[in-house]
Order: sequence, then C-alpha cells, then structure tokens
Amino acid sequence: MSLLEVENLTTAFQTSNGQVTAIEEISFTLDRGEILGIVGESGSGKSVTALAIMGLLPIPPARILGGSIRFDGTDLLTLSRRAMQRLRGPGIAMVFQEPMTSLNPVFTIGEQIMETIRAHETLPKADVFARAVEMLEKVGIASAVRRMTDYPHQLSGGQRQRVMLAIALVCRPRLLIADEPTTALDVTIQAQILDLLLDLRDEFGMAIIIITHNMGVIAETADRVLVTYAGRVVERAPVARLFDNPLHPYTRGLLACVPTLDQDTDRLVAIPGNLPEPSRRPSGCRFSARCDHAISACSGGIPELKSFEPDHKAACIRVRDLA
Repeated sequence: MSLLEVENLTTAFQTSNGQVTAIEEISFTLDRGEILGIVGESGSGKSVTALAIMGLLPIPPARILGGSIRFDGTDLLTLSRRAMQRLRGPGIAMVFQEPMTSLNPVFTIGEQIMETIRAHETLPKADVFARAVEMLEKVGIASAVRRMTDYPHQLSGGQRQRVMLAIALVCRPRLLIADEPTTALDVTIQAQILDLLLDLRDEFGMAIIIITHNMGVIAETADRVLVTYAGRVVERAPVARLFDNPLHPYTRGLLACVPTLDQDTDRLVAIPGNLPEPSRRPSGCRFSARCDHAISACSGGIPELKSFEPDHKAACIRVRDLA
C-alpha cells in the first residue's frame, strides 16, 4: 500500500462571482521514501493540492467537492480538526513557500522549533531544547546553540529556509511537502537546500512532495513527476522518461523554456499567452489556446489522462500524431 493516495480530488472556492473550481480530479500515489515533483506555472493548482492534503484550506470559502486523500490507509477528509492537528508534524509536515512570512517575527527561532515539539510530545524542558539544537545542526545551521536565540530577521534567506526545514522535520514526519523550497534563493543556496532535502530523505526515510515551477529542481530531485495545468494533471511519468520523451505539448513547452549551455540566442523561449482564469476556463483542452498543435477537436471536451507508455500518462488527443 502506498503511503499517500490522492484520488479524483476536486476543490472549489466561493467568490463574489460564484463558485470557482481550483483543482479537478487530481490523482496520484506516493510510496515511502519516494520523491514526487509537482510542476507547473503559478495558478496550476500545485499549492491548493498541498493545502488540501494538509487540511489547511480555509473552509469556507474553500470546499472539497469530491475525491479522497488517504494517508497510510486513513482518509484524511474524514478526520476531525483535532485529529488533523495531531497528524501534522509526526505524520505530514510542510515547508511553505516564503520563510520570512511563515516564521513569526516576534519569537526566536529556537522557541518556534520547540513549540512544534511541545505540541506533539511530552518531554522534559532540557530534552526539548536539545532536540531543537540537534535539528538545527542537522539542517546545517552553524553555532546552533547560539542561533536558538536569534530572530528571523537576523538570518539570511538560506538560513531561514533551513529553519523552516528544522521546524517541519523536528517530529520526524513520514511525509514532507516542500512548496517552492528554493524560491528567491541564489543558485548556490538552492543547490545546498536540494542536497539537504535528499540527505534528510535518506536519513529519515520519509517521502517528499516538491512543488515547483523549476524543471531543473525536478530533474535533480524527483523520482516521478506530475505536470499540472489550469487545475488538472496533463502528464504523469517517471522523471527520466518525462525528460527523455515528454508527451504533452505543455510539458514540451516547459522544457523548451530551460536554457542550455550550448544555446546561442538573443531571446529565451517562452510559452505564449497566459493560463486561463479559473472562472473562464475553456470547455475543451485547457492548453489549446496556447498550443501550436491545437486542432478543432481539442475544443470538443477535456482530454482524458491516458497511458501511452508503461507508467507514462498524458492528457492530449494528439500524442500519437506528435510522436
């Protein structure tokens, strides 16, 4: 049995313009120790999927319209608020996108790490402090004992991201969700954070979901990839197969946007147009308005996610034509 099983998850938000669907029929599984990358542009539904798994969607205005989320055999959508609070930390933990807004500016980083431990475990005060220091050392914070009394504004961006990892991992979760863990960090610090995630995965044996728009991050860390567009999954595959043979035009467009060392051009490649607004999504293929290969049949209905190769699925009616 997989550690996490998400099946046909559909969520919506109530707005002044009526109910707007955010994600539709999202399905995937995640095994123990596996890293799943969820990639797509802003507005594709990546973070909403993560918040739904964590039980952190604001209800209302959010609503779960259908589907199930099973974690280690338990349907999370049936749990009470208190039961979900107990699960967060030792079961599922999350590193949010912007550490400066996720960390409380009026509490020291040591207090924020120890607060997580006290919420889930009953330990002597000295043991709580020692556990927090140990976790800071594991995530690469130098002079960890002294840093326990620092406030978030006294740390660099990379250090704040490491503190967020320490808070998320201090209770040894079985699943870590990392939402854009390298955003706004320079490339050197990005590489250090990604290497740290891989090392901690091996040490703790946890599964990881990495949410990103960066295909380079996916290539370096993920075992399998979920490509999302306008709230739906458009391609799902093992990472090597996706990079070797992308099937969906959107995936091909994302890969084409990544510059290569042998590329000699004045302009970077970009996918024309923008994602459709959630309240104005087309009835057919969501990507058709931006796709160079679209035909009239693409507007006839939402394409089904079909298998074209072993463990490789895509939602495009022209996959065979474009192969």
